[in-house]
Amino acid sequence: MPAVTIPQEIDTPDIMIDLDILDRNIERMASAVRARGLGLRPHAKTHKIPEIAARQIAAGASGLTVATIGEAEVFAAAGVDDLFIAYPLWISPQKAERLRHLSQTASIAVGVDSAEGAMRLGAGLGSAAASVRVLVEVDSGHHRSGVHPEAVTPVAQAAAQAGLRVAGVFTFPGHSYAPGMPVEAARQEQQALNQASQVLAAAGFEVTCRSGGSTPTAMLTGNSAATEVRPGVYVFGDAQQLELGRCAAEDIALTVAATVVSHHATPADGPARFIIDAGSKILGSDRPAWASGFGRLMDHPEARITALSEHHATVEWPERGTMPAIGERLRVIPNHVCLAMNLVDDVAVVSGGAVVDRWVVAARGKNR
Repeated sequence: MPAVTIPQEIDTPDIMIDLDILDRNIERMASAVRARGLGLRPHAKTHKIPEIAARQIAAGASGLTVATIGEAEVFAAAGVDDLFIAYPLWISPQKAERLRHLSQTASIAVGVDSAEGAMRLGAGLGSAAASVRVLVEVDSGHHRSGVHPEAVTPVAQAAAQAGLRVAGVFTFPGHSYAPGMPVEAARQEQQALNQASQVLAAAGFEVTCRSGGSTPTAMLTGNSAATEVRPGVYVFGDAQQLELGRCAAEDIALTVAATVVSHHATPADGPARFIIDAGSKILGSDRPAWASGFGRLMDHPEARITALSEHHATVEWPERGTMPAIGERLRVIPNHVCLAMNLVDDVAVVSGGAVVDRWVVAARGKNR
């Protein structure tokens, strides 16, 4: 892939979104999911930007997934009227008041994975409880939150007794974010959703929603169990997805523009190193054990980011005599774009090699 020139009006470090690739990614996922007979409810915690949400809805998404009430408030204010908070909320009085207000302006669903959480949610919502749907979270192999598929009935019964509407089940196959795991994680996801929905149906509940799907598994999910999927990272791609083989370099819509600021002196028989001005405060610091570095250079796949400080990234270069000069600008692919987006106030939107807009990251920092 030929190197792309970073527009001169961009000062580094800065996040750039390629509008043409973004739109292509949005349409490709929407078409693929539609062809499988599934609904698409993208996870907006990845981008946190109303303009991108509008593009996803226009492409056919039924609504959005968010992680917090704060994110839901941002997207409801932007006109999204169907939101799923895919998290087992523990409701405080403050959260209950905000959730009641949200339920007056949008269709709201919330995750639950304990009888205690469900009862507290219903009590906190009071007369508004009937206007909020709940999905019971099941553990399909990620071993984070969620109950075993056979243990969904007590949670659902507690929710119903608390006045909430039980709509179905959901899961997050997060263990798909590892080499060789997407296919197996997708299989386990389908098995868990099937089992949990059968258990709920046997207990007398009408299961209308079975929600699953991460970016690595969304394209692998059939319509045998899930009714909808919730991928997030697909809009941008990142270095993790690239290394997992779930996207190609030409699918990467988000990069960080960075400048070479220093050449690191190393022994003649050691690796060549240089420093760029994009550290953990813009790239994020995620690095799975299997990842080859703290990010990748878009136009130099043979290079490796071997260390991060807050404002420095150390790059190892394979051939000493060909290192980029101090002052040269490079495009960096973050390992995990969701973190990178939560570190900036706005982003540059680029098309045809020119900056065409700047978008505010409106849901940045909405962690509660």
